[in-house]
Amino acid sequence: MSAHALDSDLDDVAASARAALVREIEMSGAWAGDPVWREAFAAVPRHLFVPYYYVGVAGGYERRWGESPDPVARERWMRGAYADIPLATRLRDGELLSSSSQPSLMAMMLVALEVADGDRVLEIGAGTGYNAALLAHRLGDDDLVTTVDLEPEITESARRHLAAAGHHPAVVTGDGARGVPQRAPFDRVIATCTLPSIPRAWLAQCRPGARVLTPLGTGLVALSVRDAEHAEGRFLHTPAYFVPLRGGSRYEPEPPRVGGLPRSAREHELFRFLLALTRGSLDPQEAYALWEREGQPRRERYGITVRGAHEWAWLDDPEGPYAWPLPG
Repeated sequence: MSAHALDSDLDDVAASARAALVREIEMSGAWAGDPVWREAFAAVPRHLFVPYYYVGVAGGYERRWGESPDPVARERWMRGAYADIPLATRLRDGELLSSSSQPSLMAMMLVALEVADGDRVLEIGAGTGYNAALLAHRLGDDDLVTTVDLEPEITESARRHLAAAGHHPAVVTGDGARGVPQRAPFDRVIATCTLPSIPRAWLAQCRPGARVLTPLGTGLVALSVRDAEHAEGRFLHTPAYFVPLRGGSRYEPEPPRVGGLPRSAREHELFRFLLALTRGSLDPQEAYALWEREGQPRRERYGITVRGAHEWAWLDDPEGPYAWPLPG
């Protein structure tokens, strides 16, 4: 079979795999609140953003590569590129540095961002560039989208992937915690890496009424920005696990000591979320007592407030009895 015929077969695999991914996300209900995202996921070819990726195998990782000389390996790479799973895209000494997030989670986050036509969007964590491409497609104007990452290797490859897909948003190399002041003001900020607190620079670069969606702890918080000094919002219901934001100003807490707590609590995903939010304020025994007393609260009962120099997490009410300062 000729190389051209093999490429044509691979194009067919890509089209059917992308259509299957769109159906899978649709069934998950991820974009029920804003079905316009369906068209973006149907149009943007994810495989252009993951020319290679790593999958876990016994003893480490296996690299899958779109330029493999083996046609069976190329097809396995293509099908894997459209699986509804996160894909490891950059490793260093066995540590995950960057990944392409699970598409259904990306869809849920993009819907929760509540993007409107004409919005200027800042993405913290360029990754492969796939999320920026979805945003650029949805907004119909590449200039409305800015994505930033600390690692030049990541931004260079994201820029290449985006160009291959026909998009040219602003791709900036820098510390995401500082935002991108030269591209401000923004109407929406979305982070694809986890942080211990909300950087003030983001609020200063937002228009009043802007929306910020970011992983924090093991959840996703959606904040409404009132002005450069004040933002507030609640967590979404879903768990979210992202690689930490890299940069000189990031705080790395010690893992909590949970020995002595019931195993059912130690292994409960919502209790671990509470531990992440209250780290440095409550010891694990106090957190467990609160968790039991309040009926094992779900994520939606928690929120974040930023006001001037202060930033805190809370349960039920920003001014209520349960509030914990976040690292500045």
